[in-house]
Amino acid sequence: MSEWFADNVNSRGEFFTFIWNDSEEKARLASKKTGEKVKFRWIDENNKDGDYYFELRILEDEITKDVSLMIVDFAEEDDLSEAKMLWENQISDLKHVIGSV
Repeated sequence: MSEWFADNVNSRGEFFTFIWNDSEEKARLASKKTGEKVKFRWIDENNKDGDYYFELRILEDEITKDVSLMIVDFAEEDDLSEAKMLWENQISDLKHVIGSV
């Protein structure tokens, strides 16, 4: 699941390094439920959990069977527009890869 939303992802156990262009951000896998959700908490240089995280959830409507991807990204207020643009671009790339409209 993780490889589509960054240029590159490196992992060591529960720790992941997400690489966008020349920027690297480290996160810890905080929780996961196979086929449903994954949550990463951003960490500092001492591998301590920060206040911010992002979560990806796959939701399926029980009646229509439509599938949705819900992204929750708790970021600093100053980073909101940049985070929104990042996720919009990543979702656009995902749609292209899977052949969606």
